Amino acid sequence: MRYFLNNTQITLNFLFFMNQIIRSADAPTPIGPYSQAVLAGNTLYVSGQIAIDAESGELLAGESIEMETHKVMHNIKAVLAAADMNFRHVVKCSIFISDMSLFSHINDVYASYFENEPPARETVEVSKLPKNVRVEISCIAVK
Repeated sequence: MRYFLNNTQITLNFLFFMNQIIRSADAPTPIGPYSQAVLAGNTLYVSGQIAIDAESGELLAGESIEMETHKVMHNIKAVLAAADMNFRHVVKCSIFISDMSLFSHINDVYASYFENEPPARETVEVSKLPKNVRVEISCIAVK
């Protein structure tokens, strides 16, 4: 935008963020009216991921809770990669679990994806998750 002050042209650069939908073929197709992730400026909002195999579309929730959690983290990794990011860019995670007694198993797998300084997070027990999975994780990443 250009403005004039005392006959002197002043150019102001405004940074307008256009939300960009992020899609990864290596993560499952959304099962509802939402995007895998939305990039707003330099902040990526990753929708909750569950243990669905992107290639087959099959739910892997019948596996061990550790395998289920690894699949969730793999799906998050794929979405982050589609935005040219990785787990080092993650600043916040939300973990939803169906049974708090599974926490230590989920936590051990989750921790293995954050080598040095883990992001902020909360973990909450919920009565039910999509497709009756036991764990769902969403995150926010900043580049």
